[in-house]
Amino acid sequence: MPYPEIRPRRLRRNAAVRRLVSETRVDPAELVVPMFVKEGLTGPRAIASLPGVLQHSRDSLRKAAVEAVQAGVGGIMLFGVPERRDPTGSGGIDPNGILNVAIRDVVAEVGDATVVMSDLCLDEFTSHGHCGLLTPDGGVDNDATLTAYAEMAVTQADAGVGVVGPSGMMDGQVGVVRRALDAAGHADVAVLAYAAKYASAFYGPFRDAVESALDGDRRTYQQDPANLRESLREVALDVAEGADLVMVKPALPYLDVVAAVRAAVDVPVAAYQVSGEYAMVEAAAANGWIDRERVMLETLTSIRRAGAQVILTYWAVEAAALLRQRY
Repeated sequence: MPYPEIRPRRLRRNAAVRRLVSETRVDPAELVVPMFVKEGLTGPRAIASLPGVLQHSRDSLRKAAVEAVQAGVGGIMLFGVPERRDPTGSGGIDPNGILNVAIRDVVAEVGDATVVMSDLCLDEFTSHGHCGLLTPDGGVDNDATLTAYAEMAVTQADAGVGVVGPSGMMDGQVGVVRRALDAAGHADVAVLAYAAKYASAFYGPFRDAVESALDGDRRTYQQDPANLRESLREVALDVAEGADLVMVKPALPYLDVVAAVRAAVDVPVAAYQVSGEYAMVEAAAANGWIDRERVMLETLTSIRRAGAQVILTYWAVEAAALLRQRY
C-alpha cells in the first residue's frame, strides 16, 4: 500500500495541538444556571432527584448568585416555589410572590454583573400544575392564559429582571408579552421564547424541584417529540412576534432540532439541558459507570456544536471552572 501522505492524526497528537485546532468551544459566558427559590425556607434544601442542586432560601439564593457571577456564567434563570397555590396561579403575578421577591434580591445583589432571567409560566403557582388557566371542562384556556402572562411579565420587569422566559407554549404568548412590556415602559427587557418546548419525559426531576402539582400531562400544548417541521413553525411565529432569543427544550434528545433552528433564524438560539439529562449523568457517574466531568463537558460541547449559543444547564457553575482550566 502507498505511504499515507495525508495524516489527520497529526492534529490530534497532544492536548496542545487538539486545543489549537478545536472547532467548537463552550465559553462560561454562554452558560445559564437555573436556580430554585422556595418560599419559607431558612436555608438551602437538597433535591433528591437532582444531586448537587438545591432549593434555595432567599439568603442562600443571593450567595449562590454571587458564586455564579464569580464563576463567570452568563446568566441565572430563576424559578419560584410558593408555599400556597391556587387555580389561577396568582402567586406568580403578586409583586410580593416568591419569584418576584427573588428577582429583586438577585438584582440587588449582582446588578448587571450577569443576566438575571425569570421563568414566565404559571405551572409552579397553580394548584393543578398546568401552565395556564383552565376551562370549566379542565382544558387549558390559551387566550385567558395570555392575559395572565402579560401581567406576570410586567410584574417581573417591575422587579428588575433583564430577560423573561415565557415557557408555557401558549399560542401568541411572545407577542402578548412583548406588547405588555413595551406598554409598561419596559422596552429594554428581552424575551427568551421557549419556542420549541417538547412534551418530554425528561422533566421528572424538575417537577420534584418545583414541587409540581401536575396531574396528567401537557401534550395538548407542548410539542410532540415526533415533530421537527412543526417546531420550526413555532420558532418562526415567535420570532415574528418579537422574540429576542429562541430556545429548544430539552437539549440532547433534540440536537437535530437545535441545528435546524440555528439554520432557520438570525436571533440567538438557546437550549435547555433539562433535569432528566443532568440526573442520568449524575446517576451513572455515582455508580462508577462513566467519567462524570468528561461526560459533562462532552454533552455541553455537543449542544454548542449543534448551534446553541446559550445553554441552560445545572452544571453551569462547575462547568465554567472546568472550561477555564481547559482553555
